[in-house]
Amino acid sequence: MSNERLVGTVSRGIRCPIIREGDNLAQIVTESVLAASKSEGFSLRDKDVIAVTESVVARAQGNYASVQNIADDIYAKTGGETLGVIFPILSRNRFAICLRGIAMGVKKIVLMLSYPSDEVGNELVSIDKIDNAGINPYSDVLTLEKYRELFGVNKHEFTGVDYVEYYQNLIEECGAQVEIIFANHAKEILKYTDTVLTCDIHTRARTKRILKAAGARIVLGLDDVMNAPVDGSGYNENYGLLGSNKSTENTVKLFPHNAEPLVDDIQNRIYHHTGKKVEVMVYGDGAFKDPRGKIWELADPVVSPAHTAGLVGTPNELKLKYLADNDFKDLSGDALKAAISESIKSKESDLVGNMASQGTTPRQLTDLIGSLCDLTSGSGDKGTPVVLVQGYFDNYTNE
Repeated sequence: MSNERLVGTVSRGIRCPIIREGDNLAQIVTESVLAASKSEGFSLRDKDVIAVTESVVARAQGNYASVQNIADDIYAKTGGETLGVIFPILSRNRFAICLRGIAMGVKKIVLMLSYPSDEVGNELVSIDKIDNAGINPYSDVLTLEKYRELFGVNKHEFTGVDYVEYYQNLIEECGAQVEIIFANHAKEILKYTDTVLTCDIHTRARTKRILKAAGARIVLGLDDVMNAPVDGSGYNENYGLLGSNKSTENTVKLFPHNAEPLVDDIQNRIYHHTGKKVEVMVYGDGAFKDPRGKIWELADPVVSPAHTAGLVGTPNELKLKYLADNDFKDLSGDALKAAISESIKSKESDLVGNMASQGTTPRQLTDLIGSLCDLTSGSGDKGTPVVLVQGYFDNYTNE
């Protein structure tokens, strides 16, 4: 009987107890994976990947900050007068709670929204409406009055929220004045104030550079807020408020920090119990785009803030259909299988530039696996904050 493996990559959501601050997360993850292995009748193998969602890592760390902590940090770093807040994403969970703290720390906010959508694809107004109005979003700056005159009320397709009104009311409720403009060039904000908080995620380094070159007096990113403890709060030295989520009406859960010891600990525990060397990562948002809602999922600064060494790099794969349609187009059946198998076994360690690798996904392993894990665990009530991925590093020749 053939011992050929007939199953490739398998992704399993692993149920765990509800994680609380101070819990021994490495122990809980290890025990949960081993219990699932016994219950479901599968064995762990070398190069399996155990992925832990960032939210339970931050929760176990107790990495939280209050809106008052945010307000105090903003006041200390800006002086508390008029602050330009530019390029925020449109999110009740991701940004609104941060905006509360920001507004509590200053007298006035000039809120500059990118349009027709935010950085991750949430639409303020459809591009069709922009075209019909004869507006050029690359150059035209709109006041709130002009925006309403041209486009009226535009509620988010999935949340039903008019984010312009929502953010305006939120700022005013926190005791700050607010002025709203719509523009896509960072320098526009300097016509209103020389003190700027840029809230973009993946383009923040460029935005900061542009603002500083244009003469801004104070330039901060969300990564510069809550990057150190405030009155004993949590913090993230690398990302500040980036990657944070609403926890309660008055607190945010920050992105986990210093999680490398955790992934190494889980790897070592699994090896102690099974003799298998697995890889371990912490993951947040996946890096993919929804074609219907046009939303790019990645609102975290990175997909994986911590991972073991074996997950560094990119895939090094041959495209089977390229080999079948080109190099071995005259073969079929066992001869084709043997030829492709030999190509895989003898492939170069670096296939960059090799035509037989074209069409393979040119992304980091952690981004690819993290996206798979994010889709597996979901963001709701599945109760599987740990994902076990098996067979990801297998290929056509593995038995």
